[in-house]
Amino acid sequence: MSGGVDSSLTAAILIYRGFEVVGVTMILSGSGEVADAQRVAAQLGIKHYVADFRKEFRAEIEDYFVSEYLRGRTPNPCVRCNKKIKFGKLFEFAEYVGADYLATGHYARVVFEDGRYRLKKAADLKKDQSYVLYNLTPEKLSRIILPLGEMTKTETRGVAEKINLPVAHKPDSQEICFIPNDDYKSFIEGRCRGSEALRAGEIVDVSGNVLGVHSGVANYTIGQRKGLGIAAPEPLYVVKLDVENRRVIVGSNAEVFARGLTAEDVHWIYKPEFPARLQCKIRYGSRVADCTVYENLRVEFDEPQRAVTAGQSVVFYDGEEVLGGGIIAGTI
Repeated sequence: MSGGVDSSLTAAILIYRGFEVVGVTMILSGSGEVADAQRVAAQLGIKHYVADFRKEFRAEIEDYFVSEYLRGRTPNPCVRCNKKIKFGKLFEFAEYVGADYLATGHYARVVFEDGRYRLKKAADLKKDQSYVLYNLTPEKLSRIILPLGEMTKTETRGVAEKINLPVAHKPDSQEICFIPNDDYKSFIEGRCRGSEALRAGEIVDVSGNVLGVHSGVANYTIGQRKGLGIAAPEPLYVVKLDVENRRVIVGSNAEVFARGLTAEDVHWIYKPEFPARLQCKIRYGSRVADCTVYENLRVEFDEPQRAVTAGQSVVFYDGEEVLGGGIIAGTI
């Protein structure tokens, strides 16, 4: 229970369905939203625990986030948090307190179909969070309940208001939870002052011509156009980050597109037969793209995709079902 409307309504729905419910609030990088969660738990009449995972969160999420940027990559900390913390440490905590299931306020669906538990997109595609859950396993899916998967966010707030939850209209959390004011540059600098990736260097075009100076490779991401501080007859975008030579490489919009990618740290909930015709998403907010996936972790798009970024996750879908995903290593 994060103290928000989604997890609060999740607890209320499960009580209505006849489950014995226990609330848990994780403290991750600060004091968290313990007060709101406790208030909701008291109103629902359920036991409430506070689990302090700050040490694990710093080691597994914050340090990972910084190290990836210093490698010239753009990580998705939410994907890793769901793997290591929410469905890792929290799952262990749930077992410790004797729970049979772990329920969260994620917008995704777990469906038992044709003899196996499947992870599917949420009914509300605008809120769908299946992308960040691709590291789940069939065993864990059998013990996970996602009551909001069939609801829209508007319906969630409406039901919460109807049953008088005090957080019915609490704003959603935005951006990365552990980065104050979404200023990730200051966060990284505070952790790694003096790193090569934070030192100034050259901005060059794809032919190696020097066009300007940058403030540190870690401060840029693939596809970026604004904030480059260079003048050119056509719009230029970041197409590659060269940490070793402290270079930010820019090119035309066409040069931001890639026909495919390679992936690493791949996890399959259910492994397909290769080569597999699937759909994939290359970032949380992107549309799905038709692709062919090969066993050597090579992915070829039917149509070139824009700003394929190392460090982000590529997630594979077969229609509505999530089959797995991995970390983008590079483009082809």
